[in-house]
Amino acid sequence: MTSGAAETPAGSAAALRLANEQRVLDVLRQSAPDRPGGQAPTAHTQAELARATGLARATISNIVRDLAAQGLVETRAGSGRRGSSVRLARDAGVVVGVDFGHRHLSVAVGDLTGRLIGEERRVLAAPLGPRDALRQARAIAETLVPAGATLRKVGLGLPAPVIHDTIGTPAIFPGWENTDARAVAAAVFDAPVRVENDANLGALAEHRVGVAHGCRHAVFVKISSGVGAGLILDDQVFHGAEGTAGEIGHLTLDEQGPFCRCGSRGCLEAYASTSTLEHLLADTLPDADFNEIVAAADRGHVSARRALEDAGLHLGWALATIVNLVNPEVVVVGGEMVKAGDTLLEPARVGLRRHALDSASGTPIRASQLGERASLVGAVLLAAESTDLRASP
Repeated sequence: MTSGAAETPAGSAAALRLANEQRVLDVLRQSAPDRPGGQAPTAHTQAELARATGLARATISNIVRDLAAQGLVETRAGSGRRGSSVRLARDAGVVVGVDFGHRHLSVAVGDLTGRLIGEERRVLAAPLGPRDALRQARAIAETLVPAGATLRKVGLGLPAPVIHDTIGTPAIFPGWENTDARAVAAAVFDAPVRVENDANLGALAEHRVGVAHGCRHAVFVKISSGVGAGLILDDQVFHGAEGTAGEIGHLTLDEQGPFCRCGSRGCLEAYASTSTLEHLLADTLPDADFNEIVAAADRGHVSARRALEDAGLHLGWALATIVNLVNPEVVVVGGEMVKAGDTLLEPARVGLRRHALDSASGTPIRASQLGERASLVGAVLLAAESTDLRASP
């Protein structure tokens, strides 16, 4: 996708007009209430847009007229031309978010504010290669995209470190290693694609519309069959030098501990993940999946409760390291394992208090507001926020 602004000489009147158009579009895109929840995008009067952007009202009137002619905004008459309400046009296009896990595939369609308008989650019976997995994701998306809507962009979340759109190691997400995920997804969907680690997408979602909204510095930890963290620093997702920041699932807690699938020993993931607990309780709760383990713990099953509590303590020890390093305002825990609630989170708080510095030991640990959907919501938001609305679909 080519940006019209990129083809315009910097400093020219045309470049200034395009920059001002983008300011208006950003206000309209980012101010939709409860974006994952289904409400319609917010409409603004032209006077409100002038206050939000700092532009003159006459300039706003001209911009709104031009954007309406491009089909990007729609207006509704109010008291006078500048009192008319303005919102993103419903036919300006949609975006798709895709969240892959080791055992699930989630797909959602959203409008250009990032508001979800349809989603579906499927359990994967067996691992799929990149092309087959993405074709299945496209087939789901086609059932969700409104008739006649133009697909503008795809946000793709993967449960492994993403370096230059590629997963480099086969240990963490087998079958996807050394695949240019962006290129393959772009070919399957016939649309531009942004690829991101799933925990980073969860962090983005919680920061924009969840528990961490309003926090400049936050940590999101996703615990499912794997464990990863997304870091929000100064209101931005922090990737590190190569894109692998936040991989706390492979933080060593005990170098003599159990083997981890990454090849090391004693990683957090070897103590606190759904697959670890299912394996650990295979004798006392045969064939139980994680949901059944949580249900057993709620009924007072001693082994199930102890396993969740131990997982929470180990999680807290690992979180203490992150809290000491980056000093976030809040730690948000999401993913499938958050279904255990305070059976998991209270021991995590204890572990954090024991091992964090006094000044950071009170850092709140909260359950994700978006639950298992956080990475999916983040994928939609990533696609929406990175779409150049002025470029041709």
